[in-house]
Amino acid sequence: MGFMSEFKEFAVKGNVVDLAVGVIIGGAFGKIVDSVVTDLIMPLVGLAIGGLDFSNYFLQLSGTPAATLAEAKKAGAVFAYGNFLTVLLNFVILAFIIFVMVRQINRLRKANEPAPAPAPEPVTPEDVLLLREIRDALKR
Repeated sequence: MGFMSEFKEFAVKGNVVDLAVGVIIGGAFGKIVDSVVTDLIMPLVGLAIGGLDFSNYFLQLSGTPAATLAEAKKAGAVFAYGNFLTVLLNFVILAFIIFVMVRQINRLRKANEPAPAPAPEPVTPEDVLLLREIRDALKR
């Protein structure tokens, strides 16, 4: 089999196509979750702990005072812990949502699967049956 035909066979297999679709949908879904975290959840978290914009929590390492994270980054090194916490919360929420989705998909799969057939009784080999008959005959 030639290299190109082998590659073509690999590329059009169902698993590869499914993986590609999953990556594309996952990227788009990640953007949605990022927006939910950045635009909806983090402002509420910031309000709860007394700040207006959680992503603007930072420590200026260069010593130059700055009001926003963008200004601080222009002035020098910044320890942007608020931005890190936003990304961390984004990951936790995304992981939780994916867990819930996979759990629901597994439940739906189980509901649609037919009940397993009862296991057949084990078939005893003929030689064992013959030996049992001989044993029983000898007992009489």
